[in-house]
Amino acid sequence: MADSSSLLYNQLKVAEPFFLLAGPNVIESEEHVLRMAKSIKDISTKLGLPLVFKSSFDKANRTSSKSFRGPGMAEGLKILEKVKVAYDLPIVTDVHESSQCEAVGKVADIIQIPAFLCRQTDLLVAAAQTGKIINIKKGQFCAPSVMGNSAEKIRLAGNPNVMVCERGTMFGYNDLIVDPRNLEWMREANCPVVADITHSLQQPAGKKLDGGGVASGGLRELIPCIARTAVAVGVDGIFMEVHDDPLSAPVDGPTQWPLRHLEELLEELIAIARVTKGKQRFQIDLTPYHD
Repeated sequence: MADSSSLLYNQLKVAEPFFLLAGPNVIESEEHVLRMAKSIKDISTKLGLPLVFKSSFDKANRTSSKSFRGPGMAEGLKILEKVKVAYDLPIVTDVHESSQCEAVGKVADIIQIPAFLCRQTDLLVAAAQTGKIINIKKGQFCAPSVMGNSAEKIRLAGNPNVMVCERGTMFGYNDLIVDPRNLEWMREANCPVVADITHSLQQPAGKKLDGGGVASGGLRELIPCIARTAVAVGVDGIFMEVHDDPLSAPVDGPTQWPLRHLEELLEELIAIARVTKGKQRFQIDLTPYHD
């Protein structure tokens, strides 16, 4: 298990121009997830991007207790296992409790730690002990330097296969700001840096519902802006949630990228990534300059 995780981790680390973690936010049905996996794989293969398919079996941090959460762990893992076998794809999905890690580790190739839980030591250690790659999302409340500590918790638990993910910072109510400097500073964690280009455009609890209450809104039209910035800076991976019918998506519809535009956006991002030198530190010469 550890050997296969290290192999995938090393493949992702050297991916050029970047690797892709993509899929619908949550498992809506077996049929939908299988259809989405096939479509996204067809596009990523055509473009030569390493793909890890993403979908969640449970969205435990919904704004409202009435919100759709997914099929649950047992059923969700069965569906993700079918995706893995049918399309020969590695899987990334998230955990919310230490008790979930062992079961999820038997199916997922990458275990994702949600942003709200990025400092939860027991959860990080339990995830690390599966031997799988761990992708830690940076908390909306955290400075980028915190991610070095979180990554070190994974390593100290005996797992060197860790990556960190930027998904925006909250400076006030109902909005997130993406600071491109974080993508540079998070490299100090000494592991691959991923940019979540869809959750970064969330407006938490920023959408009023007709029947009362609130849900997360979002700025889908700015996803290309954040994506272009991230690849220009030189991230190692792009995380994005993709849906064939975003307006009908039960979770995070306002920040899921339409499947019909996926190839078009990825083509542009690949072109930007190939011309930037963002992955290399700029060598600034401060000696006096003379013509």
